[in-house]
Amino acid sequence: TSVDMSDKLRVGIIGCGVGLAHARGYARLPNVEIVALADVSPERCQRITREIPVPDLYLSYEELLQRDDIDAVSIALPNYLHAPATLAALESGKHVLVEKPLAMTVAEGEAMVAAAARTRRKLMICFNYRFRGDSQAVRRYAEMGGLGEVYFARAGWLRQTGIPGLGSWFTNKALSGGGPLIDLGVHVLDLALWLMGSPEPTAVSGMTYAKFGPRGRGGWGGVRFTVGEAGYTVEDMATGYVRFANGATLALEVSWASFTSHRDDYYVHLFGSEGGAELNVRQYGFADNVRLYGEAAGAYTEMVPRYNEGGGHETAVAEFVRCIEEDVQPVPSGEDGLRVLRIIEALYQSAAAGREVVL
Repeated sequence: TSVDMSDKLRVGIIGCGVGLAHARGYARLPNVEIVALADVSPERCQRITREIPVPDLYLSYEELLQRDDIDAVSIALPNYLHAPATLAALESGKHVLVEKPLAMTVAEGEAMVAAAARTRRKLMICFNYRFRGDSQAVRRYAEMGGLGEVYFARAGWLRQTGIPGLGSWFTNKALSGGGPLIDLGVHVLDLALWLMGSPEPTAVSGMTYAKFGPRGRGGWGGVRFTVGEAGYTVEDMATGYVRFANGATLALEVSWASFTSHRDDYYVHLFGSEGGAELNVRQYGFADNVRLYGEAAGAYTEMVPRYNEGGGHETAVAEFVRCIEEDVQPVPSGEDGLRVLRIIEALYQSAAAGREVVL
């Protein structure tokens, strides 16, 4: 029997670049109907509609949000539009799944979290890496006490040549809020905090570098480029150190371009009183990403867990839909996005001031 149309959750997707990953997630769910897309570029909308039929296309998110028959939206826009689009969506009564980073500044992020509480709508941030099988395997080990007290973590995402969207919003600080720290660092910081049990950050020390972009080097695949009128106004590497209230610390390193063996790899290493864990992800091969360490029968042990590959955006989207239908608070929440943003904003402040910043 066909499901009555009114029973389906009706969603819109705002931003059809990475929005394609969201569309694929919704399209797999029988209880969801994608009713509208919005993007300033009709071509980007068509990238989705060629694969997944969607009846209505708009050139502005404001038009899409005027519709009362849309229950929820995914927002996959450039960083500077996350806050205005999310606030508008919440005010128009829609639940929101927003891409990372939550916003460009802590003030914007706080306004978004407050608006979700005021409008009683769900706000979930798409930290899709939490939903991968490898990340989940480490999380299970941590939750069952395999690590004991996690007192130190290393997290990083390093690329040799991977400055994205040259001459686009990515490399313009006014539109992006920053470079690899806010683009890639946001993911590994969230993973590390989540796996550490969400300790409260108290102080950060950071530094940023722009050694490739300003010289027109470090584009994807080693492409050389001309730095145009807009210039290159973000970092291409950032490093940081975070202290937490429970005494734990975290070291961070991220790069879009650097002389390193890492082509496009991220990692989180956890050091605990009872065990350890290493998540090493060579982006395009899933095979063997997790090592778990501990003791058994008085001997040091190293374990390679089995886990389901896959997960990511599609699982995140399914979880967002479940939270709306069952009326539960989504995880990762707006507050989770804000926790990471507070660290990132303080790292940029520390880099500018040349000293540790107390939160």
